[in-house]
Amino acid sequence: MQLSLFQSDPPHEKISTTVPIPFSSRRRGAGDKAAGLTEDKRILMRKVLEPHLPEETIGFIINWLIFHKVQLRISNSRTSKFGDYRPPRAGSIPKISVNHNLNKFAFLITLVHEMAHHMVMGGTQENHFLLSFRKKNRPKPHGSEWKSHYRKLMDPFLNPATLPQDIIEVMKQYLENPKASTTADQKLFRALKNYDKPDGSEFIDKLPYDAVFHLRNGRSFHKKEKVRKRYKCISIDNGRTYLFNPMAQVFLSD
Repeated sequence: MQLSLFQSDPPHEKISTTVPIPFSSRRRGAGDKAAGLTEDKRILMRKVLEPHLPEETIGFIINWLIFHKVQLRISNSRTSKFGDYRPPRAGSIPKISVNHNLNKFAFLITLVHEMAHHMVMGGTQENHFLLSFRKKNRPKPHGSEWKSHYRKLMDPFLNPATLPQDIIEVMKQYLENPKASTTADQKLFRALKNYDKPDGSEFIDKLPYDAVFHLRNGRSFHKKEKVRKRYKCISIDNGRTYLFNPMAQVFLSD
């Protein structure tokens, strides 16, 4: 239930925010006082979400989080994933986390990916009970049920008022058979990266043969030939050979 990420912010940067939960108990219909509290929390939720989501999607996302009683955490950047989903446990609510450093379109697509996991794994207490005791019958994390929910949840956002046209086009293709990771689909990943703030990095497959490049941690390499789907690169530091994904983002050395 994870989305892979090739890069992270510098290690010293720590940013984490939990979107306020507009409910204080598991009981429904808490009365006028609770309704007023919920409205206040909605306003606060919107303020927290505005820097991370397209404006047109915020109301839908807030309503979904409230209705399904899911906690959203805007997480520190992580090198291994864009986001993740944790199903409900005894005495706790389901949780979704999404990296804070994603652009608004990547944040939305990642969030909806995790929302689809909730629809499969933790949509109701009854489903959660059945899943706990019938492990053999559990749906696959990225199986047909998840794919179906992902398509339905993304469908309202596939319009020019929400997403750029180039992302809509590749997203429609991707949703025909969505993979576990957006990085597994080069067209979608590249389209999303076009809307990142420029940081001087380049995709390794755009560098010429024998180019010298370095990573954020300072390690330097010579780019060599492509071996099947990855690029063979020689470490300048120790002479060892490493294979790089073509969508790895690196920095061309002077």
